[in-house]
Amino acid sequence: MSKDTNDTIGLSRRKLLAGLGAVGVASAGAGLGTTAYFNDTEAFEGNTLTAGELDLKLDYRATYAGGLGRVDEINGWYSDEGPGEPFNVVEEEDGVYLIGEVPNIDEGEWPDVVQERDFCAPDVGLINGDQIPVFALDDVKPGDCGEVTISLHICDNPSWVWMNGEVTADDENTVSEPEAGADGEGNALGDDADGPISGEGELADAIDVTMWYDEDCDNVYEPGSESGGPLCVQIVLDASGSMTNGGRNQQAIDGAKTLAESILNDGPAGSRVGVTFFSADGYDESAQVIQTLTDDLSLVVGAIDTLPADGDSTAIGEGILAAQGDLEDCEEGESPTMVVLTDGGNNAGTDPTTAATTAKGEGTTIYALGVGGAQVSTLNAISSNPDEDYVFFASDDGALEQAFGLIGETLLGETIIFEGSLAGAMAELEGGLLLDGNRATEMTDPFEGGLTQCIGFEWCLPAEVGNEVQTDSVAFDLGFYAEQFRHNEQVGAPNGTAPNGTAPNGTAPNGTAPSEPGQ
Repeated sequence: MSKDTNDTIGLSRRKLLAGLGAVGVASAGAGLGTTAYFNDTEAFEGNTLTAGELDLKLDYRATYAGGLGRVDEINGWYSDEGPGEPFNVVEEEDGVYLIGEVPNIDEGEWPDVVQERDFCAPDVGLINGDQIPVFALDDVKPGDCGEVTISLHICDNPSWVWMNGEVTADDENTVSEPEAGADGEGNALGDDADGPISGEGELADAIDVTMWYDEDCDNVYEPGSESGGPLCVQIVLDASGSMTNGGRNQQAIDGAKTLAESILNDGPAGSRVGVTFFSADGYDESAQVIQTLTDDLSLVVGAIDTLPADGDSTAIGEGILAAQGDLEDCEEGESPTMVVLTDGGNNAGTDPTTAATTAKGEGTTIYALGVGGAQVSTLNAISSNPDEDYVFFASDDGALEQAFGLIGETLLGETIIFEGSLAGAMAELEGGLLLDGNRATEMTDPFEGGLTQCIGFEWCLPAEVGNEVQTDSVAFDLGFYAEQFRHNEQVGAPNGTAPNGTAPNGTAPNGTAPSEPGQ
């Protein structure tokens, strides 16, 4: 290109750049409102924060073993005019009276439904902020006993739970001539004297108290397997696809391993455990023994860890039959037992009631554990009798591991919290006694929501006490206090103790046992 040509065009590099700049400005101005640039918008909208719930609710069942033919007298104490919570007292068996029950269950007996209902539902009338007297007895004599089983329900959030209590009155009242002459009576007035006297009585020290974790909520302390021999247990687990809901499958795995560890580490020598899955994908007969009975914990744990939760059906009956086939190898002196977990209704294979009837007929004890969509009628049908001792239900998936723990402690024996005098029990509770949400583990655990757990409290005035407690009276309170677990792994209320008395949104029954024994 010649110099003339370049001049004709008349563009130098500087002019060219300037021109492009001018064009760019013109284009930008002309394109306003009609041309989109690359763009992006990010936003965090609709933000909400809602506080969770921590509500401790209670129910209870109380009985009094006070001798024959006293229903009218005792009913007077629990009338609108009496000192006790109004209740229609019933003599359930000879000399044993039902003196209180909350809630009143329309569709069955309290023990039959306490493990199966969602007691956090708003339409269930539980003790929630109320203070009521359970024991209000005016004529306690040596040989009398009373028992209350208190059910704890943690609604929503896992919580630490303390039990607390105190003696509120321990009075001598008057001293009669027989009492004055009794051995151990420290307030004698003389051989022929009767009259009022100040000072503490002997009743709180004379009454024996036992407190325990009542794993099956049946109002009875059970120290362990009736046979005392080795346990022979098949853990039968639902492997259907619905077990993948939330953390249900992992809770089942953790709970089953906790149960196996309890039996093989803490159970009677020679105990064995096996594992059966039902409804897993690819099983020709809908169920299979994954691990035959063994005392090798590592083999059992390894088998449980493979729980697949991938099946299309729920074949509970097939699982029971498969497990029973392995339990036929239980040796003489062993206790053949089956723990069956399901989260749904049977929809394939053998009818579970038929299968369970066969297994129970061959001497197998069956515990039924339900979660999610499990049908209570099916759990009742497959379990051993009575249902209240052998049916467990977790209304929250997070409570499954603790539910397995309840069964383990039922098999091995319920744990005593305290044994001693009433005075000693109240001294133990006065500063707050931390309760363990899962006795099957070595650690102290919080209580999970969605699972009923029970505490038994029994008192007895020994027959050999004699005259020294005549006319004495004692009054005492029991309470429970719950505190959230999250951000609170170092347990302890202010100053390291739980408050004594009424707990927020959850008060246990208080109790009074005035006595006027006679000869």
